[in-house]
Amino acid sequence: MHDSIKWPLTLYFDGDCPLCAHEIKVLRARALPERLHFIDISDPAFDAQSLGFTHAHMESLLHARFSDGTWVTGLDATLWSWRAAGLGLWAAPLSWRWARPLFNVGYRLFCRWRPHLAWLPHPDGSARCRNGSCAVPEADSTGQKPPPSGPR
Repeated sequence: MHDSIKWPLTLYFDGDCPLCAHEIKVLRARALPERLHFIDISDPAFDAQSLGFTHAHMESLLHARFSDGTWVTGLDATLWSWRAAGLGLWAAPLSWRWARPLFNVGYRLFCRWRPHLAWLPHPDGSARCRNGSCAVPEADSTGQKPPPSGPR
């Protein structure tokens, strides 16, 4: 597959997940737009059914699709997204045949516990969940985040 890669790779990620959002922040800083696109599945406008999936399935593991329509999921989606961003050396262990079973177990555990990690700080710098309510800061029309509210 390495020789016949059809870039760009579109990575479908959960922007509400603090760890996921941090990884996307790293990838966005390194990836060229012609190699890697990002789609946040937590965006209300995202329609998983248009891709032939349920939203729950998209949330259950990482998905990515090459421009030729080839899907990769889980560890492979991670590996290829890091390769697309020029960080393949860091993700190379994910391709080691002898280590894959161990990494797959770790990935499955992460997927199971990921919903319980919302309390972690989000890379957008906000405390997203307070008093049993979560909110994502909205950007104004200039694309800038509003100043924090409340006493300073």
